[in-house]
Amino acid sequence: MTTELIHSIFEGERRNLKIVLVGFMGTGKTEVGKILAERRGMLFIDTDQEIERESGMTIPEIFSAKGEAYFRKLESQVLERALSSPDKLVVAGGGGIVISDYNRRIIKEQGNPVLLTASPELIMERVRDSDRPLLQRDNPLEAIKRLLKRRSPYYEQFNIRVETDFKEPEEIANEIMKVIK
Repeated sequence: MTTELIHSIFEGERRNLKIVLVGFMGTGKTEVGKILAERRGMLFIDTDQEIERESGMTIPEIFSAKGEAYFRKLESQVLERALSSPDKLVVAGGGGIVISDYNRRIIKEQGNPVLLTASPELIMERVRDSDRPLLQRDNPLEAIKRLLKRRSPYYEQFNIRVETDFKEPEEIANEIMKVIK
């Protein structure tokens, strides 16, 4: 067997060991990710939670003190470490993780990406009482719609999509498990 073939087989094997949930805030990535990881006997990593743990700051604190660009840099670092891990895992990415070309590339190359979607109104209902930095506006629903429109070209690059409106997390996890075996 050639070195290239062995490398190709190994990469294919590694790729199948990662499920990466992407989508806008409030689409259920964290909750669904925990269920998937438990059912499949995999580790679970939420990139936002990992950033908070490593930095000792909350996401709003990072945005306030160091800015979005700094946060996005941390986000890429956490994603890269997670996807380079030999462990089988489910990764829940932050809502904006896909705006980076690099992040989209490694998600597609090293993981099995699944896009979770929801309507702007349901997203607003789900995140209404949160302290999400990008929603600290006079009209958060309009902010959600603008962000969704801006990010839609990135989200559309993922082939596996699961609509989460009016579904329980267990039902969403079941749909994903049917698609990714």
